[in-house]
Amino acid sequence: MTEADAPAPKRGSAVARASLLAYLLLIVYASWYPFSGWRGSGLSPFIFLHLNMPQYWTAFDVVVNIVGYIPFGMLLALSVYPRIQGIWAVLLSAILGVLASGTMEAVQTYLPSRVPSNLDLLTNSAGCLVGAVIGALGARTYLDESRLYRLRQRLFAPHASQGLVLLALWPLAQIYPQPYLFGHGQVLPILSNWLSRLLDANIDLVALLRPGAAMSVEQYWLSETIITACGMTGALLTMLCIARRGAARVALVAALILAALAVKALATSLFFSPSNAFVWITPGAQGGFLIGLIMVSGLAFAPHVAQRRLAAVTLILSLLVVNTIPVNPYFSATLQGWMQGKFLNFNGAAQFLSLMWPFFALWYLVLPSHKLNR
Repeated sequence: MTEADAPAPKRGSAVARASLLAYLLLIVYASWYPFSGWRGSGLSPFIFLHLNMPQYWTAFDVVVNIVGYIPFGMLLALSVYPRIQGIWAVLLSAILGVLASGTMEAVQTYLPSRVPSNLDLLTNSAGCLVGAVIGALGARTYLDESRLYRLRQRLFAPHASQGLVLLALWPLAQIYPQPYLFGHGQVLPILSNWLSRLLDANIDLVALLRPGAAMSVEQYWLSETIITACGMTGALLTMLCIARRGAARVALVAALILAALAVKALATSLFFSPSNAFVWITPGAQGGFLIGLIMVSGLAFAPHVAQRRLAAVTLILSLLVVNTIPVNPYFSATLQGWMQGKFLNFNGAAQFLSLMWPFFALWYLVLPSHKLNR
């Protein structure tokens, strides 16, 4: 066999590493949510390690803690492949899982709304170990021989790994209840609440940016139309600008939209009631959805540089509108029926996705890798 015929050396998976980073951010947000009331108790942050196991716990809590860390363990093992494989990958992933879970629990010592627990550390670590074993045993199948990997090579550009992770998170960003369809990144109300608590004063950044009379129904409708159209167009153009020229663009667009709408309907049904599963289909959302489809149809075969720039422009426009419009009073009344209950951690991660997705997308759209010719 000549040197030219030799198989190319295996490389690590950029998708696995990007997914690991995204999942770690979700764990951090879910573990420390709602990020308020920080104070020192005078105790060591690791005192929970020396306490007795909690007497009151439920099977639900144990299962959620284990299942929640299984993907983390899998991604750890896949991220170090092929440099580290087999039992060494399992051991390294298990150790990193214990350290990550221990850090989450230790920091909870400073949050009055959270209770650090050695049982949580044990169950999280067990979940990470299970995931590490699954990832290490199937790394070659998942990364080297996977049909999904070959499909990714056929449909998307070589530099699209981080973008695919970002796009996979877009449907999940629909889980958290939002006042407007695809209206992600509404950070000013949250910043207003934080500043109000910090300064012990009533601060409304939205009102400061948009002084004047209350908005009319027509203005709410127009704003929702713009938010929906721009939010959807920005996400879809982000996908199209990393797709290969010969890819089935219509099928890709349809799959991403259907996934987002299905998650939205299912989450709304679970959080509120099955009768409210499609309450978000308002006249403004319908108009914005139609306009978004028209915009994407006209830009589906535009040069990838133009798609990248227009994706950034539409996302910025959506952010500007969603952060300068007052809270919809109808949506505020709807939230009164939302019982978070045992899903507090999960809701924290879902809110993080909803808030940060457009900012992550804008960061990705300006990466130098997009300037490479394909």
